[in-house]
Formats: sequence, C-alpha cells, structure tokens
Amino acid sequence: MPDITHEAAYRAHTNIALIKYWGKRNPELFLPVTSSLSLTLDAFYTETRIQFSPDYTRDTLYLNHKQMEADEMAHISHFVDLFRQEAGVQAACQINSINHVPTAAGLASSASAFAALGSACNTALGLNMDAQQLSTFVRQGSGSASRSVHGGFVLWHRGEGDVSSSSFTEQIDDANWDIGMLVVAVNTEVKPFSSRAGMQHTVETSPFYQQWPAEVEKDLALMLEAIEAQDFTTMGEISEHNAMKMHATMLAAKPSFTYFQGESILAMHLVQKLRREGLECYYTMDAGPNVKVLCRQSDMAHIKAAFAIHFKPDQLIEAKPGPGPEAIQWKEAN
Repeated sequence: MPDITHEAAYRAHTNIALIKYWGKRNPELFLPVTSSLSLTLDAFYTETRIQFSPDYTRDTLYLNHKQMEADEMAHISHFVDLFRQEAGVQAACQINSINHVPTAAGLASSASAFAALGSACNTALGLNMDAQQLSTFVRQGSGSASRSVHGGFVLWHRGEGDVSSSSFTEQIDDANWDIGMLVVAVNTEVKPFSSRAGMQHTVETSPFYQQWPAEVEKDLALMLEAIEAQDFTTMGEISEHNAMKMHATMLAAKPSFTYFQGESILAMHLVQKLRREGLECYYTMDAGPNVKVLCRQSDMAHIKAAFAIHFKPDQLIEAKPGPGPEAIQWKEAN
C-alpha cells in the first residue's frame, strides 16, 4: 500500500517550445506526431495544492480563488483519476490553484498547471514516480505539461506506436550558459482558437502539414547539436524558422487562421532590426499572439530598452531558464 499523505502542494513553471509540438497522432493519450524541444522559464508558474479526503463528495477546483463549474471539472477529474487508479485510491479531492501566468493566452499556462497538479498528485498519493514516468502521466492533461516536469532544455520523445509510456521527456541541458528570453505580452486575453482546436484543424485541413514531421525531424537533429555545442546563433536561427513553419501550416489550413496580431508583427520586425544592427536575438511564437525573444541574458537590458520604445513596461517580461517542479508550503493567502 503506498504511503499516502493525502495532501501536497507544488510550483511548476511554463515552457516555451523551440522545436514545436503541433499535432497529435493519438488524441486520447496525447501522443505527438513529432518530438519537440523546449526551454523551461522561471518567470511564469502555477502553484497548486491538492487534498484527498473521504469526506469530500466530489472533486472541486478553485482556480485563482474562483470555483470552477461542474461541467468544467470533467477533464480535471479524468486527469486525477490516472493517479488515483495507479494508487488504488477512490477519494475525491479539492484542488486550489493559482496561475502566475495568463490563462489560455499562448503563454503555456496549461503546461505549468498540469505539471504542478500532477506533481502534487504524485506526492499526495505516495506514488514516488521519477520525472520521466511522471511526464507520461501529466502529458495526458496537456501535452506540453510533460516538458514542464524538467528544468532547462527539455526533449519530448514522440515514442513509438500507441504505447503511452514510450512518449516521455528528459532534460538534455540545464541552459545555464547565458540563455535568456524576453516575453512580449501582445495580448493576454483568452485567444479565439484554443491550441487544441487549432492543432486539430491544421492537421485535418492544411496541405502544408504533410511536410511538417520531416521538417521537425531535421530541425530537431540540428538543434540538439547546437545545444551540445552551446552554439547560440544556430540555435536561434533554427528556433525562429521552426516557429514560422508551424504558423505557415495554420495559414494554409481551410479556412485559414492565424494567431498573429498587429503587435506580433511589430515585435518580429523589431527583432529583425536589432539583428541588422548587430544585437543577436531571435523570435518564436506558440499558439497565441505573444512573441518570445530568445537572447543572451547579457544582452537582455539592451533588447528590452529597444522594445520599451514601442511596448508598455508591463508587456515586457524578462525570463531566465527555470527549474522543474518544486514542493512548496501552501499559504491560504495565495
């Protein structure tokens, strides 16, 4: 019988993919079409506490102090069931979660949310999974969450066939070599197309998607070599091109759609201008309008100053490589 504490609280950070995850080959198990690679960030995170008790009559979730409706709980309960079944436990739970990252705005809030919740379930139910095994569970809440169970540069292996455990994540580098990222928060409102819906629509209708897996395989091989060599230039060039290829698949979908907004284009043009002036930096974008500028930490102040001419201070957020999930003491004032 596992050593059940019944309660645990964790902080987990978001991650930004440098080699993108876009498309599932098995939606139920969240098995990706391709492998992907990300950088965990320190600036954005979720703190979550879970409590199991036979006194609870149903699962409840308080997100940013607001109780979620019963119909919104189905996905969360299904996720927690993965851990309950593994532990042989049936007790209902109460979850309190605080997002220190805008929700559903393309800043990977689901990654930190499910990584924090999965880590808390793992400890509270005494499962003692290592990070690799835990990644195969949290992936089934949000695919990108599997990468947030590690810090630094993280590789998500696509795995083979339809075997859930063969698709896992691992840290390949701690990114402790002057790596930084400036997040340009163009719009932190809920985006019009969820990542899940946009991904499915692209896979089903975009003729460009047929080439996507081969492009990712090529980009990933070169990216792994660049990280091993600590070759910032090559890493940045591959990341920027990979992101734009992903967005090209969306533009070619039927009907076409895009997450770009006017300020997204402005931010990309500013990055290109800075490079022409000799300040090396590169942009990437996920399923949302916000632009992430990959740079050296030592250049961050100069890059931020250039962006401050066009963007408000609260739109410019400095980030460094972040850690994997950490146990925390829960404070009711969270």
